[in-house]
Amino acid sequence: MNIHAIKAIYVFEMARMFRTLLQSIASPVISTSLYFIVFGSAIGGHMAEIDGVSYGAFIVPGLIMLTILTTSISNASFGIYMPKFTGTIYEVLSAPISALEIVIGYVGAAATKSIILGLVILVTARFFVSFSVTHPLTMLGFLVLTSVTFSLFGFIIGIWADGFEKLQLVPMMIVTPLTFLGGSFYSINMLPPFWQKVTLFNPVVYLVSGFRWSFFDISDVAVDLSLSMTFVFMALCLVIIWMMFRTGYRLKA
Repeated sequence: MNIHAIKAIYVFEMARMFRTLLQSIASPVISTSLYFIVFGSAIGGHMAEIDGVSYGAFIVPGLIMLTILTTSISNASFGIYMPKFTGTIYEVLSAPISALEIVIGYVGAAATKSIILGLVILVTARFFVSFSVTHPLTMLGFLVLTSVTFSLFGFIIGIWADGFEKLQLVPMMIVTPLTFLGGSFYSINMLPPFWQKVTLFNPVVYLVSGFRWSFFDISDVAVDLSLSMTFVFMALCLVIIWMMFRTGYRLKA
C-alpha cells in the first residue's frame, strides 16, 4: 500500500476545501438554516408531532442526509473530473499507485468533507430545535457509511462525465428528488398504502430511516434492512469503479 501517494491525493483534495470554505461549508450551512427556519419554525409550528417527535426535530436527520448526499457526490465527482479535464489524470495513472489507492485518496477526502459538514450542520441544528441523539455511535456509523458510499457514487459520475454540465445532471435530476421523496420531511407511514409500497423502491428511504432511528429510536423500515441496502449500494459502486479502471473507461482515452 503506497501510503505516501494516498496522502498526497488526500491532502491536495482537502486543501481545496479550505481554499473554498465559503462554498464548501458556509453555503450548505446557510441553506440548511433556511430549511430549519421555513420548515422547522414557520411550518413545523402548525404541525402535530410525528411519532412523539416535534416536526422541527423530526426533519433534522433528513436535512443532514440531504446535505451529505449532494455534497459527497459533488466533492468526489469534481475531484476526479478536474484531473481528467486538465489532463493530469495521466500522470496519476502512470505513477506507481494502484487503482485502489487512487480511489482511497479521492473518495477518502470527499467523504471526510461530507462528515465534517454533517457534524457542522448537526451543531447548527441545535440553535433552531431541541433534540437528542439516542444512539450516537450508530449515528456516526451511518454518517460515515453514507458519506463513503455516495462519495464512491460521485467518483463514478466524475469518471463518466465528459462535461461540467453532466457533473450536476445526476445530483439535480435524480438524487435530490429522491431525497425529497425519501422521507426527509415526513414519515412514509403518512402516505396511502399503495404509495408506501412504491416509496420502498427509493433507496434514499433506507438511508434516511436508519439515520433517523439513531436520533429518535423510530424508523419507517427496519434498521438492519437500512444497513443492508447501504452496503449493497456501496458494493455495487465498488464493482462499477473496478470495471472502469479495468477497462480504462473514459480514463485512458
